[in-house]
Amino acid sequence: MKREKKNPEDRELGYKLFMPVFNKFFKLYFNPKTYGKENIPADGAIVIAGNHKHILDQCITIANTKRMIHYMAKKEYFDGKFAWFFRAMGCIPVDRQNTDIRSVKSAMKVLRKDGAIGIFPEGTRNRTDAFLLEFKPGAVSLAKKTDAYLVPFGITGDYKFRSKNLTIRYGKPFKVGDMTAEQANERLYREVERLMLEGTDKENLKVS
Repeated sequence: MKREKKNPEDRELGYKLFMPVFNKFFKLYFNPKTYGKENIPADGAIVIAGNHKHILDQCITIANTKRMIHYMAKKEYFDGKFAWFFRAMGCIPVDRQNTDIRSVKSAMKVLRKDGAIGIFPEGTRNRTDAFLLEFKPGAVSLAKKTDAYLVPFGITGDYKFRSKNLTIRYGKPFKVGDMTAEQANERLYREVERLMLEGTDKENLKVS
């Protein structure tokens, strides 16, 4: 009898077994600095969103909370040799070339169960000279539809062994409320930008 395939939003066992070990290894190897992790609500629906500079960005956010964060990840990750990892972590595959209704429904299911969704609003890794790419409206849209809190974060520094400058900063959570989607997206963008600038300023101070 063929075993029924689990939906990404229903996967928890692999996450609970693997993440405690992975988090310890990640922190030991990369030596990340964290500020404001008390801003991550311990319960209730949240959409955690920030800049995207490296393939390991989701790992540094996951390492700072005991909550399971279902990250929205491009579907190509589920076709490669690390597909098992993304599935075990409860990541939700997203078809970036088309309107992906299935991924949106999966994310909303998580949020309506007071879970946590992780999104990079830039939509892709920033490989340009721009400080921060324009934000797509997905994170704000999900938060508005489910009355979830948006939790902004900003990542700066380098992913190197025992890094001297790898840092993540979390801002205060907020709800879309009476804001329009455009206003909320602008607020999220400015919060992430501010957190990144704060990290960049601290790096420059250390260099000088």
